[in-house]
Amino acid sequence: MLRILETQNLRNFKKMIIYNVTTNIHESVHDQWLKWMQEKHIPEILATNKFSSARIVRVMIEEEMGGITYSVQYVTDSKETLDQYYIEDEPKFHQEALSLFADKMLSFRTELEVISEH
Repeated sequence: MLRILETQNLRNFKKMIIYNVTTNIHESVHDQWLKWMQEKHIPEILATNKFSSARIVRVMIEEEMGGITYSVQYVTDSKETLDQYYIEDEPKFHQEALSLFADKMLSFRTELEVISEH
């Protein structure tokens, strides 16, 4: 019986993609960057309607290079929707971040597929 329920749960599970942007931000612009992320950048990305939610979390390690590291995780419904974001929206958002914070931030992106939630 348990296997049947597990199989049904897997069939009902909707796959999600997480677009993860990890950023190390210099202490000198940290407060400005965090406010911009929370009040402007993340809301504007969500307004593209390509992501259903977003969360910003602090990475709990001390970097040798200094700064404070965050992971911003945007949830979308498919790789196709994410690819559409890359084409239609990402260049504008990337350019804005560079123009505001230039050499005070270092970012990399990761695409994650949610396999299951428990």
